Amino acid sequence: MIGLFLGDTDFSNIVLNKIKRKKKKYFIIDFSKKGKFQKDKNSQRISIGKFGQIINLIKEKKSNKVLFAGKIAKPEFSKLRLDLKGVYYMPSLIRAAKSGDAAIIKAIIKILKNERIKVLSSVYFNPELTVKKGNYTKIKPSKIDNRSINKGISYFGKTNSLDHIQALIVKEDSIIAKEDSKGTQKMMSRLKKNSNGILIKFPKKKQDLRIDLPTIGLQTLKDCKKFGLKGIVLKSKKNIFLDKIKCIRFANKNKIFISVK
Repeated sequence: MIGLFLGDTDFSNIVLNKIKRKKKKYFIIDFSKKGKFQKDKNSQRISIGKFGQIINLIKEKKSNKVLFAGKIAKPEFSKLRLDLKGVYYMPSLIRAAKSGDAAIIKAIIKILKNERIKVLSSVYFNPELTVKKGNYTKIKPSKIDNRSINKGISYFGKTNSLDHIQALIVKEDSIIAKEDSKGTQKMMSRLKKNSNGILIKFPKKKQDLRIDLPTIGLQTLKDCKKFGLKGIVLKSKKNIFLDKIKCIRFANKNKIFISVK
């Protein structure tokens, strides 16, 4: 029996569908904003403040393994109703919230570890969503492109673990845009049309690779076309790549490269 902490985005649906196809026993704690899994008979909505209830459910189901998938947004702490364990653990969650949504999930993982509950990688059942090193399109980055890419990769190595940056755009040895807490799409919307840059999506430094892996999908490729980007660079086995076949087909048609380092 696997416990699923599911939030918003298509990724959570993909994980759930794979688990169903594998006929694995599961239960869901639905952390999405509008209860997107409420029709599933194995789903429950439990406030993040009711940690005692969450732990009791996991133990009641005789499960000691859980998995996070999808975006779990920061709660409104002032409106949470707490049980006893919620009161005990809430200060650590509030401290973590100051560093962003991913830090909240890290704090939850630490709490679960204290309760002897193991957190699996979000792609444990979906390894096909990651990609290995190589070039996935007909077009490849040029020598000049690779110089710019190396500059961007070097920058990721210098960021601290609390930075929001999971994406940046490089052009001619310069970083021309950096992601903030508003995400990749918002970063790209600030570009000029025909920017001729390269999007790099890498995990943050010291990121817990069980959660919050940088994700691309067809919308990412469409945004690249819209803003005239030359290509996308990912990190081997450390990105989630949705709609892979459609993305590669779109990239080839629009002369955009997809390279994995």
